Amino acid sequence: MSDRPSLFYLAARTFIWILLRLGNRISARGRENVPASGPVILACNHVSYVDPPALGCMLRRPVAYMAKVELFSIPVLGTLIRGLGAFPVDRSRGDIAAIKAAAEILKRGKILGIFPEGTRNTDGTVKAQMGVALLASLTGATVVPAYVSGSKGAARFAKITVTYGPPLRFVLDRKAKRDDLAKWTDDLMDRIYALRENIV
Repeated sequence: MSDRPSLFYLAARTFIWILLRLGNRISARGRENVPASGPVILACNHVSYVDPPALGCMLRRPVAYMAKVELFSIPVLGTLIRGLGAFPVDRSRGDIAAIKAAAEILKRGKILGIFPEGTRNTDGTVKAQMGVALLASLTGATVVPAYVSGSKGAARFAKITVTYGPPLRFVLDRKAKRDDLAKWTDDLMDRIYALRENIV
């Protein structure tokens, strides 16, 4: 996916923004924290299916996402999300192909959106996976923590706020070990959830 949005992406993003603006008064804070160029991982909390479009529609740069493989078999939806730059991941196993696809997106200097918990975490019990830390260590991508508030009540027209936090770099002078990835992941999740503290 080019860093210049396709006409399809622009149209879809604009349509989503209008819907969320009218229905949920969506707003964003900290967009200046997202680099204007170069590889970026947007790492965000996840409680609703609205989170991916909310996270991406507030940025000028296009955002690609991992999406569970089952979504791609749904008529119309599968074609739509593929056209928006999504690619499938099989959550039932370690999907090496998805990791390679994600790394390739970052190596081309694009933005990749990832929800570290791997699924919707509506009750706070889902433990984050180490995929973001792994990809950051492999590609040198900047990591921007993000928090979407209000999306759980989107159908009830709750106000949605997207907050992009200060960027992070996961850098070592040696190959990262599992303990490093675990520590980075815990730190990242702390930073993601710290962003909700100033939301009003």
